[in-house]
Amino acid sequence: MADPKAKPGIVWFRNDLRVQDHRALKAAAAAGPVVPVFIFDTVAMGRWPLGGASRWWLHQSLEALADELVKRDSRLVLQHGDAASVLLDLVAATGAETVYCSRAYEPWAAAQEASVKARLAKAGITLKRYAGALLFEPEALRTKAGDPFKVYTPFWRAATAGPPPPEPQPAAKTLPAPNVWPKSERLEAWQLLPRKPDWSGGFKAAWTPGYAGARARLDRFLTDALATYPDDRNRPDLKGSSGLSPHLHFGEITPHICWHAARAHAAAHATPAAALETFLKELAWREFSYHLLVHWPTLPEAPFKPEFAAFPWRDDATHLKAWQTGRTGYPIVDAGMRELWTTGWMHNRVRMITASFLIKHLLQPWQAGAAWFWDTLVDADLASNSASWQWVAGSGADAAPYFRIFNPVLQGEKFDPDGAYVRRWVPELVRLPSALIHQPWAAPREILAAAGVVLGKTYPAPIVEHAAARAAALAALQAMSRS
Repeated sequence: MADPKAKPGIVWFRNDLRVQDHRALKAAAAAGPVVPVFIFDTVAMGRWPLGGASRWWLHQSLEALADELVKRDSRLVLQHGDAASVLLDLVAATGAETVYCSRAYEPWAAAQEASVKARLAKAGITLKRYAGALLFEPEALRTKAGDPFKVYTPFWRAATAGPPPPEPQPAAKTLPAPNVWPKSERLEAWQLLPRKPDWSGGFKAAWTPGYAGARARLDRFLTDALATYPDDRNRPDLKGSSGLSPHLHFGEITPHICWHAARAHAAAHATPAAALETFLKELAWREFSYHLLVHWPTLPEAPFKPEFAAFPWRDDATHLKAWQTGRTGYPIVDAGMRELWTTGWMHNRVRMITASFLIKHLLQPWQAGAAWFWDTLVDADLASNSASWQWVAGSGADAAPYFRIFNPVLQGEKFDPDGAYVRRWVPELVRLPSALIHQPWAAPREILAAAGVVLGKTYPAPIVEHAAARAAALAALQAMSRS
């Protein structure tokens, strides 16, 4: 029971925008009155300011968090500026002696936290940091030699060799309030929402940011898709993905909640063990990406395998633009890029296909693709985005070999066999028969005419030919190896 006479504690929210399973918030509430605050510190982000899609999500997520706090007789204080300076001002205004926060793992966030801790300490204020964004802290898992893992499979074995992740903690029904609330800025003043409303319209239709939306999505996935997850997760034409990535990234739900809810559901509904393990392994892939980022903080910018610094990339703005706008002439690629632009998200299988196309068909540097995803994904996560792009490029840890080059036609035919995904996002091709929808250039003239398709006009012809692009990619790899 909190002491109502105790000095208030400041809870510094970061990428943990929830009240459920929040260790820092629980500790602060147990000690006395709580002042929840979110600080928009754009300078600390350095080279990684939030992209447009992430800014939209942050606005919605902060609104949802504020509503959750009001339900608990509390409120969310919003401030922008240097985090340490803002916290010191709040300490002066409230008389707080302790600041509570959750750990963030990005290199800039770690540097920010170190600065905050040092400046608070000079003022006699304690910073108490808690885990919660990951199932396993990156420093807790090591190889037998004591080194960080570079390969996923032994990382997974080590993660599951010990005790299971802690059970999630329930949210407090009420939060003790301070006698005086500090001033708060208006969220609208931060101008996080896109200036073109038509861009975010698809976001609103696709997502409900906040814990309630996250929990509903998790429950729906467990009920409708967990049992068939091993197969359906690769099918963009089916609702086989969890869609939890943006909720996890912004900390609206914890991996602990997802982990234990999945295990409980599987036990209650006799879900195949392979299905449960596949989902848990996907949660662990996120963990592995953070493991890499913490131990190799240059991962977002420099190739993990240094030899790839000599790769002969091309600088072709026309090809990059065609890829960004979904105008490559390869339907499965274009469908993915248009889904991304409309909803702020892309199916994971299609992410691999589109990334492979940019890197290996167009020979564009993986950093250019990662930058586009960073701006347009609502789940733009520095760890996952960087590790995944390097995985496709062949330059990352445990990466796919560079010479593994996805054929976009075969990928489309395998994972979107009836063309439903392409028809949804590339409506120009909706009347093409399924046998030809992934390669419209191969369709006879009369079939194209009947479908209303004019290559080069209503839908672009392929900007590169697959066999020639593949040969060029392999030649580039050989050139890198020689250098």
